[in-house]
Amino acid sequence: MKFSLITVSYNSSQTIADTIESVLSQTYPNIEYIIVDGNSKDNTMDIVKSYESKFDGRLRWVSEPDKGLYDAMNKGVKMATGDVVGIINSDDFYHKNNIISQIVSAFDDKNVRAVIGDVRFVKDDNQDKTIRYYSSKNFNISRFRFGFMPAHPTFFTYKSNFEKYGYYKTDYQIAADYELLIRFLYKNRLFYKYLPLDFMKMRVGGVSTSSFKSNIISNKEIVRACRENGIYTNFPLLMLKYFLKIWELILIKK
Repeated sequence: MKFSLITVSYNSSQTIADTIESVLSQTYPNIEYIIVDGNSKDNTMDIVKSYESKFDGRLRWVSEPDKGLYDAMNKGVKMATGDVVGIINSDDFYHKNNIISQIVSAFDDKNVRAVIGDVRFVKDDNQDKTIRYYSSKNFNISRFRFGFMPAHPTFFTYKSNFEKYGYYKTDYQIAADYELLIRFLYKNRLFYKYLPLDFMKMRVGGVSTSSFKSNIISNKEIVRACRENGIYTNFPLLMLKYFLKIWELILIKK
């Protein structure tokens, strides 16, 4: 089984080497790595090109203006030639070299159409200390209406599902990943398997968590995503998820 891993980047010179190294370190051999760059103005692409020879032809990239994060993700998915597609952000990294191998094993069950797992949030100045652990263990599709979703970078599914059910909607600013997961897992009932495994480490400060304003936009788009896919929700219901986030922080400190 061939896996296609996709990284979207823009001015990511400070972090992308860690991301690339983590993909390169995976023990599973049949990985195609695709980097979609938004015409970075720093030396991101110099770093990317410096790794080409190490991938022995398995690294493909494009650097050009795009219409935003989700347009770039769609480019990557459409470029993919693998059976299964996964996203790894340009400031995230796999911290174990057998992650993809374990995900591949999950797809040995032909009933499994998608895989989800856990992630660790860390700060760049201390990547060994987990400041939040995001688990998809208790996720089920009924929780979408409360603002809960599996960690998007742990979501792996067949490329054919994108071709059948559609790609990321580019008129969303922040929550197109949320909408896509609802569409795939809730609306179209893809059978998914949870792996009790922390797939990667994510640096804090991503697009969806970077400011109060972005949280407002995100919640508005979550309401829209639910509505478009036949789920009723509202802002009071979505506020409940913040109590869980507080509890996650408390558990980490214990």
